Amino acid sequence: MSTFVDIPVGSDFPLQNLPYGVFSTANKVNRRIGVAIGEKILDLSVVATFYPEYVQNALRADVLNELMELGYDAWNDVRRITKSLLTTGSDLHQNTELQKIALINQSDAQMHLPAKIGDYTDFYSSIHHATNVGVMFRGKENALMPNWKWLPVGYHGRASSVVVSGTPINRPLGQTQPVDGADPVFGPCRLFDFELEMAFFIGGPANKLGERVTTKEAAKRVFGFVLMNDWSARDVQKWEYVPLGPFTAKNVGTSISPWVVTVAALEPFAVPNFPQDPKPFPYLQHDEVFNFDINLIVDIKPEKGTQTTVSQSNYKYLYWTALQQIAHHSVTGCNLNPGDLLASGTISGETSDSYGSMLELSWKGTRTISLGGNETRKFLQDGDEVIIRGFCNGEYRIGFGECRGKVLPTIPFEN
Repeated sequence: MSTFVDIPVGSDFPLQNLPYGVFSTANKVNRRIGVAIGEKILDLSVVATFYPEYVQNALRADVLNELMELGYDAWNDVRRITKSLLTTGSDLHQNTELQKIALINQSDAQMHLPAKIGDYTDFYSSIHHATNVGVMFRGKENALMPNWKWLPVGYHGRASSVVVSGTPINRPLGQTQPVDGADPVFGPCRLFDFELEMAFFIGGPANKLGERVTTKEAAKRVFGFVLMNDWSARDVQKWEYVPLGPFTAKNVGTSISPWVVTVAALEPFAVPNFPQDPKPFPYLQHDEVFNFDINLIVDIKPEKGTQTTVSQSNYKYLYWTALQQIAHHSVTGCNLNPGDLLASGTISGETSDSYGSMLELSWKGTRTISLGGNETRKFLQDGDEVIIRGFCNGEYRIGFGECRGKVLPTIPFEN
């Protein structure tokens, strides 16, 4: 199949991708759902009548939650018809007047959060990241906590501070303990960090409180994936996390890419699940391959300097799959709702150039990272912009666009 829409060489958004996003334009400020194709956005509200009646209201909505809730079969119907509309010779191809209002330049669009996020959970599913952090703080003999290979470790995050790519993040204030054993001090975070992550949106009708979602059912509950940067105040986190875990060090902001790439688009890039030993409990076991070869790149662009790649990792390094994350999250009967966001945790690879955070890249501040010229870093400075990209490469490229965020100075504290 070929499309009549021009697709630049190396585009993240060929006909095989068709990710969803929510956008607005200067001349039409209401938010609506679109699909990325090349450098265009197909406005689904304009072409909604081409789809079955049962999905039309969802395509005219201003967030993706209603489409997410319709479930797996509806997603397949929408994807199939969208691909048909964008194919050479389609009704849309032959209607040039309709094209003028249905196809929007991405450069003219402002992107928004794709869903109303009711709840956000962050996991800790990269064995290389967990091992690195454990070695730093506990030594090689106790790198992984005893429970780590038995369950997908996670914590409940703050949904209200999840923001779309391009939203600046102010350096947070907080309590820190600069010297072990001394009294804490209050002031701007000194060890500000990024975390290279991916996340997925829950779809399908919500399970009722008390009902579990099995690993077999979970594949039809994954609507699609986004890139994520879970900004972290490392010095604040060190002081506050005992005994209940991350709190204000993690609620300063969580950036996600605006385009939601579906599982259907990623399936051609599936790779074997990460080997697991010991064998998980039966409720966490599944034979289905649900791991993907997604290249992940992190660049840092200083305010007055050169954009430099500091990490090249891959989604395939995750020990626990999305299906296992869903099954464990709901094993107690926790109800998962359409639009809930579940994140991977920092994704690090096996080598030092594939670590997914400054904490690891600088090895707790003992190493210096070169950004070209005379610029070096151990942690993020004000004015730094972090740019995360993700893509699959094969006969064609499936990309996620970018997840960007710039560090702004601390907002002064006033009594």
